[in-house]
Amino acid sequence: MPKPYRQHLKSGDDLMTTYEAIRSGFVALALEKNRRATPFVAQARALKSAASNAKTPQELKSIREIQPALLTAAGLSEKAIGHLQDTDKTQAIQILIEKYLEPAGANFVEELVFRFLLTRGETLGGSMRNVGGVLAQRKLTRAIISALSLAGTRYQWLHSRNNTWAEMTDDDSDVELYLRGLSWRNGIKNRTLIYNFTVPFLKNNVDFCLFNFDLTQLSKDLYNKPASYLALGELKGGIDPAGADEHWKTGRTALNRIQKAFSKYGRKPKTFFIGAAIEKKMASEIWNDLKDGTLDNAANLTDDSQIAAVSQWLCGL
Repeated sequence: MPKPYRQHLKSGDDLMTTYEAIRSGFVALALEKNRRATPFVAQARALKSAASNAKTPQELKSIREIQPALLTAAGLSEKAIGHLQDTDKTQAIQILIEKYLEPAGANFVEELVFRFLLTRGETLGGSMRNVGGVLAQRKLTRAIISALSLAGTRYQWLHSRNNTWAEMTDDDSDVELYLRGLSWRNGIKNRTLIYNFTVPFLKNNVDFCLFNFDLTQLSKDLYNKPASYLALGELKGGIDPAGADEHWKTGRTALNRIQKAFSKYGRKPKTFFIGAAIEKKMASEIWNDLKDGTLDNAANLTDDSQIAAVSQWLCGL
C-alpha cells in the first residue's frame, strides 16, 4: 500500500512554495491587516469629532466619553490601564496635554488623533504577528470540514470563545473563524481533533492532536494516556521566505520531541507537518523525513490539492 503522502507528492520539489503563492500570501496578510485596522480608523474619526468640541487641550479632560482614548493617546495599552489607579490615569492625561497637545497649538486635535493611532498601531502590530498562523488554521479547518462534508460525515465543533461544542448546521459558513476543535464518527470509530493542545506528559503545546475518542469521553485521564492519540501535527502559516527555515526548525524540533515522548510508552502516533513558506533545502529535508518514516504526511499550505489530500487522510484515520 502506497504511503499517504504519495497521493499528492511525487518529490520534495512539490513541497516548495511558488513565487505566485508567496505573492498571494502577502496580499492576504495586507488585506487582513486592513480589515483589522478598520475599527481603529473609525474610533479615530469618532475621537476627532468629539475632541473638536474642546477649544483648548485642557478642556479635553471634561469630555467624559473620550477619557479612555486620551489614555490610549498617552501611550498606555489596555493592559497597562487596567493596572493603574485613577490618580495615575489623570497624571498620564495631564502629561499628554502639557507635553504634546499644548505645543501643537491650534492643531492639538490632529495631534491627539495621531498619537491615538500610534498606540493603536502598536496594538495592531502585536495582533498581526501571529496572523499568518490564524489564517493558516482557518484554511486547514475549512479543508477538513470540506472533506467531512464530502464524505457525508456529520461533525460537532468546539467554539473558541465559550469552549462549548456545537452541532454541525447546514450553513457552516465562517465556522472556521471561531473553531478550535472538531469531532466526528468515522464508521464505527470516534475521532476528535483539538487545536493548540498541551499534551500533559509532553508538557508542550501541539498545533493539532487527533484523539481516538468521542468528545464526550475527553478527560484529563484520557489526555494522560499515550494510546489516546492517533495523530499530532505542526502547522506553520508564515509566508515570508526569510523565516521559512526557522519555522521548519521549530516544527521539526516539536515533532521530534513528540516522537521521543511517545516512544517511551511504546507508542508511535502519526505525525504530519504543514507549512506555507517552504524553500528548496527545507523541502528536501521534509521529503527525506517522509521517506524514512520520521514523518507520515506533509503538505504545502498554499497548494489546495495537497491540503485537500492531507485533510482527507486525517478524516480517514
